Amino acid sequence: MANTRTVSVGLVQMSCTPDPDDNMAKAIRGIRKAAAQGANIVCLQELFRSQYFCTTEDYAPFVLAEPVPGPSTDRLQPIAKELNVVIIASLFEKRAEGLYHNTTAVIDADGTYLGKYRKMHIPDDPSFYEKFYFTPGDLGFKVWKTKFGVLGVLICWDQWYPEAARLTALAGAEILFYPTAIGWASGEDKKICDDQYGAWQTIQRAHAIANGIPVVSVNRVGTESNLQFWGGSFVADSFGEIRFQASHEAEEVRVVALDLSRSAATRMHWPFLRDRRIDAYQDMSRRFIDDSE
Repeated sequence: MANTRTVSVGLVQMSCTPDPDDNMAKAIRGIRKAAAQGANIVCLQELFRSQYFCTTEDYAPFVLAEPVPGPSTDRLQPIAKELNVVIIASLFEKRAEGLYHNTTAVIDADGTYLGKYRKMHIPDDPSFYEKFYFTPGDLGFKVWKTKFGVLGVLICWDQWYPEAARLTALAGAEILFYPTAIGWASGEDKKICDDQYGAWQTIQRAHAIANGIPVVSVNRVGTESNLQFWGGSFVADSFGEIRFQASHEAEEVRVVALDLSRSAATRMHWPFLRDRRIDAYQDMSRRFIDDSE
């Protein structure tokens, strides 16, 4: 029987104001609270330094962008070292003039900046006009060897794509983290809201089951523009079981212990990686399978 290997993950679910300094200060308070509760790894929500500006297409939010690494990682690295926690921080990256990404930085527990993931799947839906702001990621699907385990990070819209979860798991991720900003349209019918949240959680639980590793999803709360962010941050273990689910309305900091040794048992009994037909998946790289092509 495998030895237990427990890692405690901290989720900081918060609302945001128009002031980036206020949001950074709140996030740091959340990190400190999670660390005090025993967190080894703390994940912040998508674009935590600001309100979610992608509800409209406007040039003004570009002033929020920064280099990564840069000012925000400089602020968080000493916090990570002081508290001995890994920090996963979603940022608006300015790569060059006119070139921006939706990016997450990973900082190890000794304060070392380990690297970044650039969001690969960029939505363009009503109230989620991200293609106006962000260039699709070009770093691929990545993992980082941290003090507390090998972490994979994807971002929000990436949540709907099993290919992203699979490739990150195949790279060695022991936990998948999803910083997120997603919500309902204000005044939406409750049945539709419930169905949307259910689909969102179900697809991510499926990633946990299909890959035999835990999934941690951290969303924001509060009303911004015409969106009511649905919170509901959650942790699913390697069997897809919900270990924690946050409120849909309240700010919360929660720490959840995960036994990473369970992944070995899950994969042993559900050997999906063994039975993959990698010789038959060539068409996965096609946009659509059309006999006329």
